Amino acid sequence: MIKAKIIGAGGYGGVGITELLLGHPDAKINALVDVENPGMPISKIYPHFTGFCDMVIVAPDDPKAQEPVDVVFMATPDGVGMKLAPAEIAKGAKIVDYSGDFRFNSKEDYAEYARRIGRNTEHASPDLLPQSIYGLAELHRKEIKKDTKVIGNPGCFAVSCILGLSPAVKNGLLEQNSIICDCKTGVSGAGKKPSPTFHYPARYEHMNAYKLAGHQHVCEIERELGKQAGHEIKVTFTAQVIPLCRGIMSTLYGTLKNKMTEAQVLDIYRDSYKYDKFVRVFESSAPIGSPHVRGTNYCNLVVSVDERTSRLRIVSYIDNLVKGQAGSALQNMNLLFGLPETNGLDKPGIYP
Repeated sequence: MIKAKIIGAGGYGGVGITELLLGHPDAKINALVDVENPGMPISKIYPHFTGFCDMVIVAPDDPKAQEPVDVVFMATPDGVGMKLAPAEIAKGAKIVDYSGDFRFNSKEDYAEYARRIGRNTEHASPDLLPQSIYGLAELHRKEIKKDTKVIGNPGCFAVSCILGLSPAVKNGLLEQNSIICDCKTGVSGAGKKPSPTFHYPARYEHMNAYKLAGHQHVCEIERELGKQAGHEIKVTFTAQVIPLCRGIMSTLYGTLKNKMTEAQVLDIYRDSYKYDKFVRVFESSAPIGSPHVRGTNYCNLVVSVDERTSRLRIVSYIDNLVKGQAGSALQNMNLLFGLPETNGLDKPGIYP
């Protein structure tokens, strides 16, 4: 049985991985760690855990928090995982970090990411960067399965955009620099801590674009798509918040190099993801929306070709808290420990 520790257990990311681990056949939670609410059962903060997980949250310096485990989920903000990871690895743990701390493999790439989010560009554990693997399983399954110590869990927008565009760029379908990512997310993407802009009266019936000067997930999207294409890729990315609790809808556009039908592109996408359980490809007439991935680790891709303008349009749906966060983290854990990739994740969600 895999022993897991969750650091940052009280946030949405910590709650998400706790929910998933409770239903996992081969893993158990050894410790819930957080700087907030130590000494309080997690079921007191989140009553839906009552009778399922009444474990007490412990502070980082508590002896329970220091016990060796097999895997540590760092459901923490940027800058935390890079400081804690070396000690956990020294005790024999594998790390799955939710932040941007380990999504990049060099000091230079990390510095560019940190600059975009206004953080110190110096990494606290630069020696771990070349060892880290970008944790989008559909693209890096083989590398994750190796004797990996550190996984940089992907950003939620990045998951939706990369999975939506990867087959198109890998197969050279699109004109260079024609890609547009028009992305909408629910309010839970901002995390648990309240702020004036996410107060209910400010958010209800309110849609807005943000970080137009440069969103941090663009670094991941351009790097991963560039690897698939074999050359540099630049995208125009717009993030928007809509009055929805959870879910991401990314509408992705690109100009086709050659005239193609929707059926031809569908064949390419279905062939690309034929071995990927958690990616489902649909034709443009399919009645797909955000509720159909709610609470699941699935990414639903709707393929559309506007033959009049010769433009490809992919609509990518994920649950930002599952496939965009805790679900990808658990999928990575399964791969790290040689388990079936679907363990604890293969479920249809709820509807409506």
